[in-house]
Amino acid sequence: MRNNRGFTLIELLIALTLLVVLSAALYGTYFSVVSARDKGGVRIEERRELSTTMAKLHDELSSAFFNKKNERLHFVVEDRDSFGKPSSLLQFTTLAPPRIDPAPASDVTVVRYSVLEKDEQMTLARESRDPYLDKSVKSVPYPLIDRIDGFLVECWDGGKWVKSWDTALNGFLPKKVRVTVTMKGGESFSTIASQRLSP
Repeated sequence: MRNNRGFTLIELLIALTLLVVLSAALYGTYFSVVSARDKGGVRIEERRELSTTMAKLHDELSSAFFNKKNERLHFVVEDRDSFGKPSSLLQFTTLAPPRIDPAPASDVTVVRYSVLEKDEQMTLARESRDPYLDKSVKSVPYPLIDRIDGFLVECWDGGKWVKSWDTALNGFLPKKVRVTVTMKGGESFSTIASQRLSP
């Protein structure tokens, strides 16, 4: 005689319980992997932004240009503080990259790096303008790196590192400039640039 008996209620409940436990484990694992991938992607993007910014800043500082006879050509570092963290202001004249459009422009540009503050968050921003064109046209800060914990600029005068500099007072460019960007979490990245051009 064949046994046509089906599953008992207890067997079905045990099977459903195992299915729910396995589904919950897979669900949690899947979303943990997706979350880790997203965080990794954000971190890689932040590192790419930081690397690009530091390389550009290093090149611009190496091409900084100053002339005592021309007040438009200058180099200024102001020691500032934001929420107890360094937020230096850096403004200087550097050689402008070649342009492909026919718009009038000189071969130098004034570059300004500063920290923008919003909702107790710090963002490193850059703006640039031609020193010989109409000064009434305002440059707009462009955010480079979000969520930083500090932006410190130091100048080497030949004997010590100082946090403020003004070519109107010093009369010359610093021998070296060290820029340090501190990211959230306390990780710091620095670059040191030396002047390549003679005034």
